[in-house]
Amino acid sequence: MEDLEALLAGTTAPPGEDFFPVLVKHLASALGTDHALVAERKANGNARTLAHHGPSGPEEPSEWEVAGTPCDGLAEGDVGHVPDGVRRRFPDDPLLGRSGAESHLAAPLLGPGGEVLGYLRAFGPAPLAEDPRREALLRIFAARAASELARLRAERTLGESEERYRDLFEEAPIAYVLEGLDTRFIRANRAALRSFGIKPEEVAGTYGKSFVVDNPENQRRLKEAFESVGRGTDTSGVVLELRRRDNGKPLWIQWWSKPDPSGQYTRTMFVDITERVLLEQERARLREQNRYLREEIQSVHNFDEIIGRSSGLLAALEHVKRVAPTDASVLITGQTGTGKELVARAIHSTSKRRDKPLIKLNCAALPTGLVESELFGHEKGAFSGAIARRIGRFELASGGTIFLDEVGEMPLDVQVKLLRVLQEREFERVGGSTPIHADVRVIAATNRDLGRALREGKFREDLYYRLNVFPLHLPRLAERSEDIPLLVQFFLKKFCARVGKRIEGVSPDLLERLRAYPWPGNVRELENVLERAVILAQGEVLDLAAAPLLAGIEAPAGPAAPLVPASLESVERAHIRATLEGAGWVIEGPAGAAKVLGLHPNTLRSRMKRLGIARAPSRVP
Repeated sequence: MEDLEALLAGTTAPPGEDFFPVLVKHLASALGTDHALVAERKANGNARTLAHHGPSGPEEPSEWEVAGTPCDGLAEGDVGHVPDGVRRRFPDDPLLGRSGAESHLAAPLLGPGGEVLGYLRAFGPAPLAEDPRREALLRIFAARAASELARLRAERTLGESEERYRDLFEEAPIAYVLEGLDTRFIRANRAALRSFGIKPEEVAGTYGKSFVVDNPENQRRLKEAFESVGRGTDTSGVVLELRRRDNGKPLWIQWWSKPDPSGQYTRTMFVDITERVLLEQERARLREQNRYLREEIQSVHNFDEIIGRSSGLLAALEHVKRVAPTDASVLITGQTGTGKELVARAIHSTSKRRDKPLIKLNCAALPTGLVESELFGHEKGAFSGAIARRIGRFELASGGTIFLDEVGEMPLDVQVKLLRVLQEREFERVGGSTPIHADVRVIAATNRDLGRALREGKFREDLYYRLNVFPLHLPRLAERSEDIPLLVQFFLKKFCARVGKRIEGVSPDLLERLRAYPWPGNVRELENVLERAVILAQGEVLDLAAAPLLAGIEAPAGPAAPLVPASLESVERAHIRATLEGAGWVIEGPAGAAKVLGLHPNTLRSRMKRLGIARAPSRVP
């Protein structure tokens, strides 16, 4: 009965750290020996004691060589029994020598495949006669010990495998995340933490969707990816634009996600492609910039250089010299054709930004709905017709200068966004929510009376003061008539080379008429008049007879006659009406009045409205 109680107590002990000490204690009791131990066989042929029960209780585990012990050679089904004189037969066994043992019982611990996992030994100073019942007890204890040892080995193997997997998961260069179906993070490796800018303790409270930038293209891709996961299929290389949590910087990832078979979470892997995307964006920006600059080079500018030495022009150029080295915003005012764009180029070319582009936008030349897109760009799908992402003029001008011509024509809603760029140095594309830093100098120009526009509520006061940091006014050509001979000489040389004619100069009477004329279209009008005169001229001296087109320019009444015989407004009205009549009241096109006057068609219409110019209705007989 005591044997059975020991067997029951020893073999039914709960698994864990105390299992083997309990087993060998009851084994010694069941077999009537002073010592009992269980050992695990190691790969080097030695055995390591897991638990050893002696006369005084538990003894310290040790490692010993199997060779030269009663366990050597034990195989499946064997029970090694030495009833007496065991120390004489195995003198090299240290355990037997220390214990003074004379008898010995041993059984192998066999694994599922019959391999020897370890040994169960019982020994003592008293002889042990052969007893089938004792051997049967030993086999039962050995079978139970082998089962527990096999379980421990499986746990150890699994633990090592998990550790290797954990190391692979944690140290992988590719980011891995386990996410709930609501995108809540369950686990994330170090690469993912670095990419997202979060700490290990923040993982549990983080949702993957919180990183996604809210723009139409991103949301479309995200929706398709979630639908794919919902169908139980993999997402494959979806590109998403995110924002890091720690610093808000952009993060672009290529994302793969696979639902777990349990349906409780998804396995997500992604590659950080931010550097590649930023490089592609920079290449796209440079391509757009080069395209724009090629168009600028191919376009015809009003001047190749600033011509003149009048006091008004020299004063303006002195202001250019002083403001150019700074980053101050400049507001250039003056009538149409006075050279506002040329002065903007002079400011840029003598500034510290001269190695970066000067990007121009005529705010009056675009439909109202497109001004914002041209300035700030747009995302794909931002509005009907936005089939691809477009880089705006502010991005093209990064590090350089943007010239906003006819800024007085800018719509009020766009003025608000321009004000934000000037105040906060950042903007967003149309349809986007990602702030883009703007390292751009702003030069604006207008021929409108912005003070009047402020009073009429057509121009924002706060924007006006942001732009008008350094005001620069350009004089009318009529105020610098002494520059006309220089300009005439310059334009004649330019147009003669272009059309292949030789003209030596201009007659004194024609030059005097040119100086006396009020030039409501300023230098641009003078340029256009001289180009047409060169085309029509037949001799080597340009005079009224050789250039009948100039005959309409009113000659001065005498030495005391004023240069401007009437008010500027009346002269401008008469000149525009005469040009319209000469063009058959056609405003646009190559032969239209706007082309002749050197004005944008919208600008000409605006002036016609302001001056009360309208075509008389045709009379029907």
